[in-house]
Amino acid sequence: MNGFDKGPILVTGASGGIGGATVRHLVKAGAKVIANGRNGEALDALSKETGCDTLAFDLESEDEVRGALENLDLYGVVNCGGFGGEIATPMETDISVFDKVISINARGALLVTKYASQSMVRLGKGGAIVNVSSQASLVGLRGHISYGSSKAALDNITRVSALELGEFGIRVNSVNPTVVMTPMSAWYWGRPEVQGPFLDTMPLHRWATEDEIAAPIVFLLSDGASMISGVTLPIDGGFSAV
Repeated sequence: MNGFDKGPILVTGASGGIGGATVRHLVKAGAKVIANGRNGEALDALSKETGCDTLAFDLESEDEVRGALENLDLYGVVNCGGFGGEIATPMETDISVFDKVISINARGALLVTKYASQSMVRLGKGGAIVNVSSQASLVGLRGHISYGSSKAALDNITRVSALELGEFGIRVNSVNPTVVMTPMSAWYWGRPEVQGPFLDTMPLHRWATEDEIAAPIVFLLSDGASMISGVTLPIDGGFSAV
C-alpha cells in the first residue's frame, strides 16, 4: 500500500516541468491529484493527459488560497509553485523582485500549508506535505540572493511545520533539487562559464531531470516514508556535500 487511497493530493506549480512530472508520477501511483498552476493551457493539457482535476488560485492572494482550500478535503500537498526572480548580487538586487520571489516561494507555500493543514486536521487522517525547495537554500550560489533566501525561508517553514503538525500525524518535508536544464534555466546555467565550473564541482557531473525530482517527492508522500518528517533532502548529484 502506498497510502494514496487516503485522499486527494494538491500540486501547485503543476503547469511547470517539475510540477507536471510530479502529477504524472502521482497519477501513475494511483493518487487522485488536484493540479494548480499559472498556465491554464498547460494545466488543461495535463488534465487531459492524466485525468487530474484542476483548481485555480493565486499563490500571492490569501483570499484566493483560503477560498480554494478551506473546505477542500486533502491528504497531501506538493508546494511546487515558484518564481525564479533575477540573477543579481546583493549590491545590484531589485528589492521589488526580492519581495515577489519571497511572496510566491515562501509566503505562498505557507498560505497553502496554512489552509491545507486545517483541512487535514479536520479530517483526522494525517497527511503529508512536500515543499519543493532548492540547492540554493543549502549553499551560497552567485546571483541567487533572492531565490536562495526564499528557499531558505521555505526550508524553515518545512521544519517548523513538521514540528507543529506532527501531533496530527501530518509529515512535512522538503526536496532541494539542483538545476533541471529546461529552456527557462538554460539562459543562465547553459553558459559555458557557469555550467562548466558548476558541473566540475558536482560529483555526478550532470543536470537533473524532472522525473528524478518527481520520484523522491512521490516517495516522501507515500507510506514508505511514514517515519520521515522535517527533512530537507538534496537531489543535487552530491553538489551540496562537497
